[in-house]
Amino acid sequence: MAFVFGGTSVFLGKPVNVDSRHAHACSHGSGVRLGRLRSSSVRMVGMEVKPDKGSGSSAVELSKIGLVGLAVMGQNLALNIAEKGFSISVFNRSSSKTDDAVARAQGELEDPALFSGFKDMKEFVESIERPRSIIMLVKAGAPVDATIEALVPLLEEGDMIIDGGNEWFENTERRSEALSKKGIMYMGMGVSGGEEGARFGPSLMPGGPEEAWQSVAPILKKIAAQVDDGPCVFHIGPGGAGNYVKMIHNGIEYGDMQLIGEAYDVLRTIGGLTPDQLADVFTEWNKGDLKSFLIEITANIMAIKDDVAGDGSVLVEKVLDKTGAKGTGMWTMEEAVRRGVPSPTIASSLDARYLSSLKEERVAAEEILKGPTPAITSEQKALVEDVRQALYASKVCSYAQGMNLIKQTGVENNWDLNLGEIARIWKGGCIIRAQFLDRIKEAYGRNPELSSLLIDEQFAKELESAQEGWRRVVSLTVSEGITAPAFSASLSYYDSYRRGRLPSSQLVQSQRDYFGAHTYKRLDTDKVYHTRWSSDGVTEVIGS
Repeated sequence: MAFVFGGTSVFLGKPVNVDSRHAHACSHGSGVRLGRLRSSSVRMVGMEVKPDKGSGSSAVELSKIGLVGLAVMGQNLALNIAEKGFSISVFNRSSSKTDDAVARAQGELEDPALFSGFKDMKEFVESIERPRSIIMLVKAGAPVDATIEALVPLLEEGDMIIDGGNEWFENTERRSEALSKKGIMYMGMGVSGGEEGARFGPSLMPGGPEEAWQSVAPILKKIAAQVDDGPCVFHIGPGGAGNYVKMIHNGIEYGDMQLIGEAYDVLRTIGGLTPDQLADVFTEWNKGDLKSFLIEITANIMAIKDDVAGDGSVLVEKVLDKTGAKGTGMWTMEEAVRRGVPSPTIASSLDARYLSSLKEERVAAEEILKGPTPAITSEQKALVEDVRQALYASKVCSYAQGMNLIKQTGVENNWDLNLGEIARIWKGGCIIRAQFLDRIKEAYGRNPELSSLLIDEQFAKELESAQEGWRRVVSLTVSEGITAPAFSASLSYYDSYRRGRLPSSQLVQSQRDYFGAHTYKRLDTDKVYHTRWSSDGVTEVIGS
């Protein structure tokens, strides 16, 4: 048998011939290669080894691609790659995760020989065919830089690193520029779909050099989720475009989840629907224009009982009401502010998470702050339909805000983004996959320069049809004291966007000129004015 100590192979016992396609290695001590062992002179399976056929020199069997970072997402993506027929080498800083990944490969893959684990980074890199392609799935920020720093001395000109984490897009552009000077290509690739998506088919959003995309496209197209019009992956654009689109995808996800949460609150608190009834409602909604992954799992959540208490109650009502956040929602709003793109639905969803974290304060405030006590309605059926309309209309607003932010940043960075194709690759694999993404794709197909989804002919008709129920729901939440910030923000966004003149903005700009001489323009000319509001009221022309 073979052991690898510090990169030196030691062979014990009499070698026998082994078919390399089925060669696997056992784990023995630190530094051992795991999975399909490819040394310069032997293959291994179980306890038996033999030099390769030939005149003493071996034809080393190299992996198509490598992956660093074997937390659950990394393991699942690596298994997905191998399951689709591509040989892969994997490495993790903590060797125990490499052991876990290889054990999973042995149990889950029809051909585990396609999956090779390494505990030495140099051997890992050497096991990948040139030019090498290596995916990283490590924590964003400093861990990514540390991983790159460890990899680069082992790489050669023409090799490529692909960051598959949720990284800030400007970090991707910084790294890409630095590595290009060394002749190494760098891509930032959004991966959406959670653990299940990574394992069986995610939505992939790769950005970076076209040459880099072309080299890995055959693998990415095979491992991505497959929908009726193709794999859920395409080359988003140059630089950090892939990471950026994934970031905004997550911001839209924040809005979508908050809106569904508010629908649940209204139907449970004012509608008085039981969890079983709510499961039926969400199941029914999942058959129509709200059909989506998040609606589907919400129906499932309503049906899950609390197995800890074992009292037959539903689990969701036992979950602590403090919603976590990992940062992409915050990044989305930072970008919205920086680019001047109004995104109130997404902003309100982020604020709702922050407010939820104030659990102790809210419990104390409940004893002090007074408001309406919600009354159960007797019009359950009508309320369910109104909430459905409010949810759909608000969802359109959330997506419109996210797509506008992507569009604006794409223009500013000359990324030449295809918004319709972006919507298409979100149809499968990812968390926000939904039936109505087809309509978004069609809207941008009709008009690639569409200023907002709200004014697309089809969506405009749907919003008009939904707004009566939408307004009733928002009015009801206000009168009954129920929290629905995303519903309210979405409706305000819609109403602001459809008004040709905003009196509040006229006053605010007048105030700015009054105390700060910030000037203003008039409706009837293109000139710039300043008025001495606090003295003689005389208006001056400042420019044009």
